[in-house]
This record gives sequence, structure tokens and C-alpha cells, in this order.
Amino acid sequence: MITGDHPVTARAVADQLGIPADTIATGADLDALDEDGRAELIERATVFARVSPEHKVRIVSAMQRHGHTVAMVGDGSNDAAAIRTADVGIGLAARGSVAAREAADLILTRSENGVDPSVLLHALAEGRSMWQRVRDAIGVLVGGNAGEVTFTVLGTLLSGQAPIGTRQFLVVNLLTDLGPAMAVALSRGRAETTDSGAPVLEEQAELGGAFLRSVAVRGTCTALGAGTAWLLGRTTGRRRRAETMALAALIGTQLGQTLVIGHRSPLVWTTVAGSWVLLAGVIMTPGVSRFFGCVPLGPMAWTIVAGSTALGTASAVAASRVLA
Repeated sequence: MITGDHPVTARAVADQLGIPADTIATGADLDALDEDGRAELIERATVFARVSPEHKVRIVSAMQRHGHTVAMVGDGSNDAAAIRTADVGIGLAARGSVAAREAADLILTRSENGVDPSVLLHALAEGRSMWQRVRDAIGVLVGGNAGEVTFTVLGTLLSGQAPIGTRQFLVVNLLTDLGPAMAVALSRGRAETTDSGAPVLEEQAELGGAFLRSVAVRGTCTALGAGTAWLLGRTTGRRRRAETMALAALIGTQLGQTLVIGHRSPLVWTTVAGSWVLLAGVIMTPGVSRFFGCVPLGPMAWTIVAGSTALGTASAVAASRVLA
């Protein structure tokens, strides 16, 4: 919170808003420090009092130099420069707020209860939640495809030919990429809130090291589930039966991991269940099964598929917890 009011007033308002006020910095404190000291104080303080429009610009600029994405909210002409400097400038539609609104990227208008800045928290929570869902959907697609490639390469090296055919790959992509991945991206779980009703902000998800680790885990465990079913199928039956078991486990392991990611969403449960039904229909319907290069499976084969799927899914959960 940045205000021109007295520090005592600023602390009282901060307490009402639930803003920690352990460190309150004033404009005089900022002027008394060199650039490094000023930057350290700005990084540490949560409430700024007795500041001028110039100080507000300095505070915003210092936060940006430290790598923060800064949004500045204000309703007066003394906020306009800082609003313009911030990454996201937000103006409040209030009396005397023309300068702030003209400098802003986003304007909060009046509602039944007046101008309510708390809607920004809900918007931020929704934005982070949406990006998390998109990130999870990308992980489903990339990690699953990585597992398919890994399994195919290793299976070809061991047997001299691809363990599943082209039409079977079509079934894999149809049942794992189309419905489940889209369901993860579109799903909306129940938002967590505090006792006061404010949304709980999720940690900002990035496409960095954590994402790459999750993709690697998903790919490895997908290949593990499919490879286990394929190897057990080769030792207990014919080649085409083993290929069908590998196809079922390849799809099942990906669906299991997708369900782990989106277990709170009814849409994800529905699409995963639908994919399993379609998979069983493709494998167990004679004419369709032959078209896709499969053979109907018996109870023992389905048991091996279920066990391999559970192995791959459980391994993914365990690895994610270890690497978190």
C-alpha cells in the first residue's frame, strides 16, 4: 500500500485491509538512502506512507528492476505517473480520477457497492487458475507423446519392429489427446477461499524446470506402463495380442495420469471414462478390432493391462512427489 497519509494512519488502514505492516517506509526514508539501500527497503516494505508522486514512480520502477510484474491501482492525479509506469495500470472510476483513468490500462467502474478493488484479487486468481489448467493440458499432450515415442523406439530396438502400428497410434491420439487434454484445459475446479471469502492465489505456474520434470515423469511412466504390458504379453501369448495389450496400457497409463491431474473436475472424469469405453469397444468389437490391428483380449490380458496401467500411474505420482 502506498499513500501520502501519516504512517499511523497508513498502519491502521493496512490492518483493516489485512496487509502486513511490519515494515513501514516513508518518503523521507527513501530519500535518505542510496540506490541500493532504497531498493532493499522497497523490496522489504509492504506499506509506504508520506510519499510523493515521484516516490510512487521510484517504488514501481525499483520493483520492476527486481523482476516483479507490477500493477498499480490509483484514483487520483498523484497516482497517474506511477500507473503509467507500472506493467499494468489500474484506475478507479471515482470523483477526480480523470488523470488516473487516462493513464490506466484497466479501469474499475462502479457497481452496486461502489468501486471494489477486491475484484482484482478474484481476477488474478482466475487468471492463474486458467494458466495452470492450460499448462497441465500442455503437459498431458507433450508428456504423453514423449512416452509414446520412447516406448516405440525401445520396443523397435528390442523386437526389430514397431510394437504398435500406425492405425493404433491414431486410436492413442484420439482417446488421450482430444477429449481428456481438452477437458483438463476447460475444467474449472472449486476455488479455495479464505475465511473472509477472498480467493486463495495459486503459485504462478511457469513453463520452466518444474514443467519439464513433469513432462519427463509423464513420458517415462507412460513408457513404463506400456512396456510392462507389452513384455508380459510377448511372454504369455502371440505378437498381435501383445501389441493390443501394449496399446491398451499405453492409453490407460496416460488416462490414469490425466485423472490424477484433473481429479477434481467432473468433466475430466467423464472424458476419461468415455475414452476407456471407446478403447474397450475398439479392442473387443471383432470388425473394428481387426481394422485397427488388434485382437480381443481375455480376462488374463485385461488383468495385465490393468496392473501395468496402475504401475505406470502410481510411479508417476510417486516420482512427482519425490521431485517436487
